[in-house]
Amino acid sequence: MSVFAIVLAAGEGSRMRSSRPKPLHLICGRVMVVHVIHALEKLQPDRTAVVIGHMGEQVRAKVQERAPSWANVAFVEQIEQNGTGDAAAIGMTAFDGDDYDDDATIVILPGDTPLLRADTLDELVATHVANQNAATLLTSVLDDPTGYGRVVRKKDGQVLRIVEQRDASPDELDIKEWNTGILCFRRDLLGPALRNLTTDNAQGEYYLTDVIAALASMGHRIGAVQAPPEETQGVNDRWQLALAERELRNRTNRHWLLNGVTMLDPRQTFIDVNVTIGRDVTLYPGTMLQGSTTIGDSCEIGPDTRLTDCTVADGVRVEHSVGHQATIGAGATVGPYAHLPAGSVVLSNATTGAFYTAPVS
Repeated sequence: MSVFAIVLAAGEGSRMRSSRPKPLHLICGRVMVVHVIHALEKLQPDRTAVVIGHMGEQVRAKVQERAPSWANVAFVEQIEQNGTGDAAAIGMTAFDGDDYDDDATIVILPGDTPLLRADTLDELVATHVANQNAATLLTSVLDDPTGYGRVVRKKDGQVLRIVEQRDASPDELDIKEWNTGILCFRRDLLGPALRNLTTDNAQGEYYLTDVIAALASMGHRIGAVQAPPEETQGVNDRWQLALAERELRNRTNRHWLLNGVTMLDPRQTFIDVNVTIGRDVTLYPGTMLQGSTTIGDSCEIGPDTRLTDCTVADGVRVEHSVGHQATIGAGATVGPYAHLPAGSVVLSNATTGAFYTAPVS
């Protein structure tokens, strides 16, 4: 089964109030759009098209640097922001072959859903294929889904259409199930449907969601898979960014707690997603392990210690200290209040003492 993915990362994200493109805001040490690409891991797409637009060259450079090789990323540019339907059509141009005779699965997802899990996408595509759907939506339920497109179903439970907030009737606004913007389609049906979209709606844009109504009206089967809202909601401002950071930090800390790491207070322990930690490590409150930091076995780190891109061997103790791109040998004791600048090395079994600044080799 062939799978292709389109990641929509062209928007400006004005509510972030930032000079940084929204897809490049960091969550637990990884930019948001790369979190989304990592969620495709179980699908192993033949090609992942990243649709760029606002400050596109910055997004391209960072994704090229950080995206996993298995994603097979290609970039296409949406010069004018004409809606998600237009972005999806541009994304389709990154794929070889002809839309009309290819029943591959196309997964489309926004670049601002960093909490999306690989298992969820795997279930979405498996359901889509098993039921031979024309399209399958990932939906969620909220008591107050204001701002989201509502999922309108037939009496038999099949999806009939998605209606955007601005175009919804009062009865449709009462619907609690909403479209997450994460969908998959049969390629030979999606391509032609995108070419028939119009801008006859409140925003004057090409809505990707209009493809659902078009396919349903032709008698095609439209399916849906539900996921928790905390996994599927997008990040549109700094408050939502902080909430996403907290949730992903909880997931990361739980992973390490179940793999032999002790944390005296996980709520005050901050670990980036690319950090690796050995067994029988104790992390005291206020510990921040960032970037590609590696911690060996039987170490004690903290309290109030920040290590970024550091390599720490087995049996090391570090307290009340800061290190950046430094190396600490086995059995060393660092701190309190030590500074390890980039390129510095603390030798095995050394004791730095208080207020130590390591020489750069």
